[in-house]
Amino acid sequence: MGKKAKSIIEIDSTKLISKLNTLFADEWLAYYQYWIGAQVCKGPMRPSVIAELMEHATEELSHAQMLADRIIQLGGTPIINFDDISKLANCKYLAPTDFYVKEILKQNIDGEQCAIEQYNNFMKEVHGKDFATYDMLLKILEDELEHEEDLENLLEDLNLIK
Repeated sequence: MGKKAKSIIEIDSTKLISKLNTLFADEWLAYYQYWIGAQVCKGPMRPSVIAELMEHATEELSHAQMLADRIIQLGGTPIINFDDISKLANCKYLAPTDFYVKEILKQNIDGEQCAIEQYNNFMKEVHGKDFATYDMLLKILEDELEHEEDLENLLEDLNLIK
């Protein structure tokens, strides 16, 4: 990161990197939550649910990449020990115990709601203090909001099946 870029950040970069790594961990777990759900889900509308879960998995992995890039720009290192991901994440991975599509969707809705809360809160912390991070968080939050809506719509459709 350039000198001027560093000079305009008005937030402790160590704390910023730490929080970004927490979000990075959340995104890796979200990726896996979606991916594994797509592998094991069963029930009505299964192909539609799988397609949506895999699309979201790809987007979550993209979010992890964006966060890793920002961590590196700030002079940090993304989490390199996979065991630390579960320890540092705010939004925990929930292993599916019921593979029925409605239950898989509910788990992922819960995950999205956690992510929305995390991004919303962190955006408030960096607002006016780190514009590049804020802009990146806003892009990710927009995706998370869309994910929640997509999943809720699928669940609503499933609930209409008699």
